[in-house]
Amino acid sequence: MSTSGTDRDAGLQPERTRLAWRRTTLASSVVAVLALRQALRGSGAPLELAGVAAIALIWLAFLWVAHRRIRALAAGRPRQLAPRAALAVVACTVALAVFAVTVIL
Repeated sequence: MSTSGTDRDAGLQPERTRLAWRRTTLASSVVAVLALRQALRGSGAPLELAGVAAIALIWLAFLWVAHRRIRALAAGRPRQLAPRAALAVVACTVALAVFAVTVIL
């Protein structure tokens, strides 16, 4: 048996990773919806509306990156996650958390 990278049997790892991305997307969607709900209950000030727009944009950016990764994992031999994509996911997650806390406070 060869030990080169081309003969590696990935097993169920890509499937588990794909499911983890789906769970993370679902959790991000719930956080975004709850933050939007809280923001829309406010007075409708321009700052609140800007926060709603920011939350929606961050959520859409996260969904875009996650969807691309889920599709890549469907391939027989998925590519490694690009550093830019990983940074985008981290930035979206942190930004969404910051905006959610800001809206709640």
